[in-house]
Amino acid sequence: MTGASGTAAEAAGPTHIPGTADPAVTVDIAVIGAGPAGLHAAYYAGFRGLTCAVIDALDQPGGQVAALYPEKALYDVAGHLAVKGRELIDNLVAQAAVFAPRYLLGHAATTLTRRAGGGWSVGTDRGRTVHAGAVVIAVGLGRFTPRALTCALPYLGRGAAYHVPRPADHAGRDVVIVGGGDSAVDWALALAPIARSTTLVHRRAAFRAHEHSVKQLHDAPVRVLTDAQVTACHGAERLERVTIAHGGESAQVPAETLIAALGFSAHLGPLADWGARLEHRAFLVDAATQGTDLPEVYAVGDGCVRPGRVPLISVGFAEAATAVNHAAVALRPGSRLAPEHSSDVPPPDRTTRKGA
Repeated sequence: MTGASGTAAEAAGPTHIPGTADPAVTVDIAVIGAGPAGLHAAYYAGFRGLTCAVIDALDQPGGQVAALYPEKALYDVAGHLAVKGRELIDNLVAQAAVFAPRYLLGHAATTLTRRAGGGWSVGTDRGRTVHAGAVVIAVGLGRFTPRALTCALPYLGRGAAYHVPRPADHAGRDVVIVGGGDSAVDWALALAPIARSTTLVHRRAAFRAHEHSVKQLHDAPVRVLTDAQVTACHGAERLERVTIAHGGESAQVPAETLIAALGFSAHLGPLADWGARLEHRAFLVDAATQGTDLPEVYAVGDGCVRPGRVPLISVGFAEAATAVNHAAVALRPGSRLAPEHSSDVPPPDRTTRKGA
């Protein structure tokens, strides 16, 4: 997935978008959002014989699942007694990979332009363009922007971070986590067994996290400081210590890792100005097709709204399949709406693909 700059973030996938010598790519379907619903849409596009490009502002596939709770077990995904967020995303990426979808990661979709003769052009904030016959919007609640911990800003990427993609990266470190929500507590529980020390700092006495998780927190080898704040960060090249104000006093504690889990603000950004009808900051869709009021533009997942919709990952999967199958008919009139049985059409062998 090498993009305009050829960064590792863009290269972390099965296939790639061409570099600056070819800044535009043409596919049948452009999927905006690489969360669970978007990844399943990419798979279904391939299953219907359609080429696909996936655009996401984050530098890794997985959307909110990968960013906020990659190590948390999910218990309501069909066919899994329990599956960690990261495992679910890895499986979705692998499932879609047999059809070689093309990825632009670290690119935010900014513009949607109707093409002469039909179809759409999607532009990104990094100057790339995807031409597509149909568009599937799978952005969830929108682009997530982390709420900043001011003193940690100079150390982002040098010990400070907003989330924990790989807990093993912090093994043997002194870890300080700031926050009182589910992400903060989940990461404290995940890191406590492998870190040298784990401290959770929350500015209030009560936690927003689930009660059961909070009970586990207090039973775990985690130093929990409530009514407390991290007020300063210290270190030369990398973060080494933080100052914590607690109980009317301030003290420095070792911190090779600081996780600012203060929550995220979500917004549709430029997508809200694309001309599709919105309701409650989500795209209003036809319940039968997942179509918006723009031709061949569909919306799925938590970023869409329709009467009676239930916000579940499993519902997003169904919506992705519905949208892509209707797009297949729109792009290839005369095609059947219902796909063939997957058991009758095994996926292609990626080992026979050029460049696989």
